[in-house]
Amino acid sequence: MQLPKLRYTWKTMAGDLSGGFIAALIALPYGLAMAALMGLPPVLGVFTSLLTSPITAILGRNPVLIGGTSSVTVPFIAEAVRMHGIGGAAKVSLVASVFMMAFSLMRLGRYVSMVPHAVVTGFSCGIGGMMVVSQLFTITGIKGSGSGSMVEILAVIAQRLTQARFQPLFLSLLVIGMCVVIAKLWPRLPAPLIGVGVALIAARVFAMKEAQVGVLSLELPPFAGFAWSPKDVFSVLPTGFALAFVSSVNILITSRVVEHFRGRHIKMKKVDADVELGAYGISNVIAGMFGAPMSVGIPARSLASIRCGGTTRMSNIFHAAVLAAVIGFGSGILAQIPLAALAGVTAWMGFCLLDWSAWRRIPKMRMIDAAAFLSTALLVLCVNAVAAVGVGCAFYGVEFLMKKWKVAGGDAPLGELHAEIGKPRA
Repeated sequence: MQLPKLRYTWKTMAGDLSGGFIAALIALPYGLAMAALMGLPPVLGVFTSLLTSPITAILGRNPVLIGGTSSVTVPFIAEAVRMHGIGGAAKVSLVASVFMMAFSLMRLGRYVSMVPHAVVTGFSCGIGGMMVVSQLFTITGIKGSGSGSMVEILAVIAQRLTQARFQPLFLSLLVIGMCVVIAKLWPRLPAPLIGVGVALIAARVFAMKEAQVGVLSLELPPFAGFAWSPKDVFSVLPTGFALAFVSSVNILITSRVVEHFRGRHIKMKKVDADVELGAYGISNVIAGMFGAPMSVGIPARSLASIRCGGTTRMSNIFHAAVLAAVIGFGSGILAQIPLAALAGVTAWMGFCLLDWSAWRRIPKMRMIDAAAFLSTALLVLCVNAVAAVGVGCAFYGVEFLMKKWKVAGGDAPLGELHAEIGKPRA
């Protein structure tokens, strides 16, 4: 029997390397910042990607979905750290990981993957706006923690606008401008990577003393120590369940967004969502053992990888390998990359996720699609991702009930409507 030919070419590998490299550069400062917000040692935010990416790359169904530490998990893990330290974060993360694997075995992921397209598009736009707003402190050089809601961040930026500094703004806009031009004229080139390189050269030439990636230690953190107690049933289990639910929704919606921008419009199989949850559940058990934060889908890294040529699972593995190299050999040139340049890349990715064509189509949309799209996008910015998806889907739930009400006669009592909904279809 003749073995099938391998189709992994040098060109494909170059794209995966480029995509993994720029995704790692974005992951580094973001992971450090998110872990610090949770009250954990910052390096644990990077170890989340190092420990989970190879597992999700091998076991997951979306080859270019890159995971890592996310802001959606901050409230849950931060509260656990505040109450019980790193051990508390480990307990909550491990419980959430087990719940995610249970969701996978119970085949619940496929129901999340049925979210209407307008809601997915609104989610993408909301996340894009969040990515832009979250980088404003770094881009403008204005001092702030960035730990509040997006509306609060915008309010603080507006109040302190006179404190903006030229150098970080110049570096960020330089990267954004380079990315826009290169993506327009030479779409096959890794625009973010080139933009970061140009910003690095500009910072060196003009002797700009801006915050840099810096040097970190690759030493593996020790296992998190903790003890279980009977009261954990009432404290850890509910928090773990909520964290698992939020993470699961984030992973599956982000996976659909990434597939859309990847150019694949083939409908996902029902089993794909369940397998994706199982892969992240398994990988997060490994991260939780060290007290590292949960890994969920990250649009910025995934889209950056795609834009720079990443097409296979190897881009995810290269992403982890580059992170390890940056931490292990951080005394080199990569450690000197300005954080403002990486903020520019993230902001540009956010602008790409805003899906301007969807905004232009609003007048042509059905009223319910437009309402679901706009409410989801705005609530992602103003509240949180899970509430946004819930409200967006609620519009279609109301539409379904209204149709059933009309089928039942328009003036049928509520009890008859429930009976009509419960009847099997002919």
